[in-house]
Amino acid sequence: MNRVFGKKKKAGPPAPSLDDASSAVGKRADHMDTKIAALDKELNTYKQKLKTTKNPSAKRTIQKRAIEVLKRKRMYEQQRDTLMGQQFNMDQAAFGIESAKATIDSVAAMKAANVELKKAIKKDLNVDDIDDLADDMAEMMEEMNEINEAMGRNFATPEDITEADLEAELDMLEDELEEEDLLGEETPTYLKDDALPVNPTGVPQSQASATPAGL
Repeated sequence: MNRVFGKKKKAGPPAPSLDDASSAVGKRADHMDTKIAALDKELNTYKQKLKTTKNPSAKRTIQKRAIEVLKRKRMYEQQRDTLMGQQFNMDQAAFGIESAKATIDSVAAMKAANVELKKAIKKDLNVDDIDDLADDMAEMMEEMNEINEAMGRNFATPEDITEADLEAELDMLEDELEEEDLLGEETPTYLKDDALPVNPTGVPQSQASATPAGL
């Protein structure tokens, strides 16, 4: 059987996670940056030599070496850009996976909350009971209003007296006050001319002349 179908392949090592792969690619890109920095330093050295070299043959040799260094620098820069692109794609994929997991967790939590809410409504909440409670509260508030009105009633006022009677009595009091005001404006009787004595016209007599003779 093994010769016909072959042996089952052994499972290979587990695939690295996106974070691990992104970290490895980032390290490779950093290594490329180190190489590029070294080539830049070498290029600067050749530039200085080209400025000071007067011999044409030596100058051409330096130029060839500088061109080779520049080619390697361009190659490393291209590899670095490729690695950075790969790292960006892996980071995007990791972000998408994290977002999907967060969405799954949120949906699961909402489903669980929905189940708990349904259980609570069926077990502890009843629409009819809530309506009955609201009706009871309304009746209690109405009774309390009636009690407050009864407690605030003026017990000194007879029940058979209506507001119309009180208004009529108030009008009568106003009329009496007006009459008293009119009477108060008249001159008192003791100040009238008829009540005052007549002004004297003769000369007052002395006591001696007024006494009869022989007294």
